Amino acid sequence: MKQGTTILTLDNGYHLWTNTQGTGGIHLLCLHGGPGGTHEYYENFAQMLAEQGLNIQVHMYDQLGSFYSDQPDYSDPETARKYLTYDYFLGEVEEVRQKLGLDHFYLIGQSWGGLLVQMYALKYGRHLKGAIISSMTDNIDEYVTNINKIREEALPADAVVFMKECEAKNDYDNARYQGYVDILNEGYVDRRQPPAISHLISTMAAPVYNDFQGDNEFVVTGKLKEWDVRDQLKNITVPTLVTFGEHETMPIAAAKRMAQAIPHARLATTPNGGHHHMIDNAPVYFDHLATFIKDVENNNFND
Repeated sequence: MKQGTTILTLDNGYHLWTNTQGTGGIHLLCLHGGPGGTHEYYENFAQMLAEQGLNIQVHMYDQLGSFYSDQPDYSDPETARKYLTYDYFLGEVEEVRQKLGLDHFYLIGQSWGGLLVQMYALKYGRHLKGAIISSMTDNIDEYVTNINKIREEALPADAVVFMKECEAKNDYDNARYQGYVDILNEGYVDRRQPPAISHLISTMAAPVYNDFQGDNEFVVTGKLKEWDVRDQLKNITVPTLVTFGEHETMPIAAAKRMAQAIPHARLATTPNGGHHHMIDNAPVYFDHLATFIKDVENNNFND
C-alpha cells in the first residue's frame, strides 16, 4: 500500500486527506476526535508500535470538515443537514475503509473517534479484527456529570458560578471564561501541552465541533447530548480494548462498566494521562495498545 499522503475522492465529490505510515500485514485505521479535530496525535503510532515489536501499517485521515480535508459550507442549511450527522460520519469510515482496501483490520478512535468505533463495530464489525475505544464513554449523561464534578473540584466556587452564568447567557467568548477553560484543558485534556502539534492558528473545525459538542470540552450543547448506546454494547462481538487516562474528562467508572458490557473486552488505564493520554504518558499507552494487538494476533486475547 502506498506510503505517505493520498487524497481520497469520496462518492459525494469531496476530498479527504489520508496518510499511511509503517509496513507489514497488520493494519490500523485511526479516527480522530473533536468532532472537527485532526489526525495529528496518530502521526507517530507506526513508529511507537514498531518499537513494541509490531510490523504494522497505520492509516490516518482527517474527517470531512477537518483541517487537511475539504470543508463544506456548513452555513448552508441543506449542507449541514446532510453532513453534520452521525450517519454521515459512520458511512465515511466505511467508505475510507473500502477506498484504502482494508479488511480484517484494527480500528482505533479517540474521543469522538471512539464514538465512531462503537458505531462501526455495531454495524460493520465483520470487517474488524479488533476495536480500540480510546477515551470515549458510551453515553453523554455520565460524561456531563463527570465534567461538572471535575470543574467543581479544580476551580474555586466563584469561578464555577461565573462559568455557569456565561453558559446561561451563551457568552462563551468571554476572556475570563476561556481562561478557566484553559486551566481545565491543561489539567484534564492536554496535560503535557505538546509543542510538536502546535499551530499558529486553530486547526479545529469549529462548525463541526460546535454542532455536535458546543463551545468546549466542559459543556455539551449540541447533538452529542443524545448519545447513548449503553443498551447496544452487548452486540459488539470483536475483541475490544477500552483505554482511558486516569486523569481525564471521561469517567473511569463508565469505562469499567463498558469493559464488562462488551462480551470480549479489556480495560487498560494510563496513569497521569489526560484525555490525550497517548501523548501524556506514551510508554504506558503504547504498551497497552501493542499488548492488545499482539494478543489478538496470537489468539491469546482473554475475555
